[in-house]
Amino acid sequence: MTAVRTRPLKDFAAPDGLVGGPLGSRLGKRDFVPEGVPVIRGQNLAGDGYFASAGLVFVPAAAADGALARHLAVPGDLVLTQRGTLGQVGIVPAEIHERYVLSPAQARIRVDPDRADTRFLYYCFRDPAMVALLHSRAVNTGVPHVTPEVLGGLPVPARPLPEQRAVAEVLGALDDKIAANARTAATCLELADASFAVAPAGPPARLGEVAELHDGPHATPVKTASGPWFLSISSLDAGRLDLTASAHLSEEDFARWTRRVQPRTGDVLFSYETRLGHAALMPPGVRACLGRRMALLRAKTPSAGGALLLHAYLSPAFQDEIGRRTLRGATVDRLPLGDMPDWPLPLPAEGERAGLSARLEALHASAAQAAAENDTLAALRDTLLPGLVSGRVPVGDAARAVGAAG
Repeated sequence: MTAVRTRPLKDFAAPDGLVGGPLGSRLGKRDFVPEGVPVIRGQNLAGDGYFASAGLVFVPAAAADGALARHLAVPGDLVLTQRGTLGQVGIVPAEIHERYVLSPAQARIRVDPDRADTRFLYYCFRDPAMVALLHSRAVNTGVPHVTPEVLGGLPVPARPLPEQRAVAEVLGALDDKIAANARTAATCLELADASFAVAPAGPPARLGEVAELHDGPHATPVKTASGPWFLSISSLDAGRLDLTASAHLSEEDFARWTRRVQPRTGDVLFSYETRLGHAALMPPGVRACLGRRMALLRAKTPSAGGALLLHAYLSPAFQDEIGRRTLRGATVDRLPLGDMPDWPLPLPAEGERAGLSARLEALHASAAQAAAENDTLAALRDTLLPGLVSGRVPVGDAARAVGAAG
């Protein structure tokens, strides 16, 4: 297939459409107010291509109308990180605010709709080759950064507009399904939280009566590019296991690191040093060993299964227990694992446990299934994306692959 020629990014922008954030001292923490015009910062673009609206800060409307007026973004604009974590990108959403102020680290691209499709350019900047090119043209003195002029000179595939839209439709279909699955998983976990919260409370049980406690290795193996997972306490994220924060180890080390215990589906993983109070449920289909500073709880009976134990562990009452019994050290705080089996664990009344445990298990299983499907869809998207934006992969072939993936 003939290679697609490129044109500089500035050729696809509307007049004055490529603008950087305010430099110098025109925008900083001292300028933030409780209400006003929101500011787009790097953390709003850090969600795997999604624009995250949580954690917005604001500046007065008068500032947005005055000194910052040139540095505004509106729904539909493409926003890129030009300083710091280069390669972050997102499209400003339409459903929340009418306008935003760029932080000094961000740049805005407002596309000429007769020349380019914003979503196509968005996927161009999700291409690892484009991210690598962006880094290669950055000034690395101090914080890595590029200027709007450098951004404007980046080569972009000059696909005809109908082809751009077709590429965006195929990749967008995958991202839409990923977003829908993420909402499904979040809803399931919210329902599980609510179900545990409203269940009639019974007298606390001794933790050791309902769960086995096992700790992990006290060393770190050589990390590898692939293989079984060596879990990290950084992977414990609000009840879920985020494997992107963990590493791999060899099969040989895996055999040694699981002699004491190997995590099973439904085990409650938790940290007993530094990140105290954090826990997550071990999902199905993951072959892993416990990492340093990590232990697990394994349910002794189906009437108080892993999901129920997780919610009990994360409950305010047990978190208070953790706070009271933590051993404060000169370097790290830790939990006394030997004492934990005697700790009181808040659980529903005996007659409620089995039914609630089954409901929680079902909700967590649905959330895990949605997350696993998203892993597959994201891998397909990331495989197709470079070839689609460059023209090496025909849109029709990619559309069929997406259709086959459901």
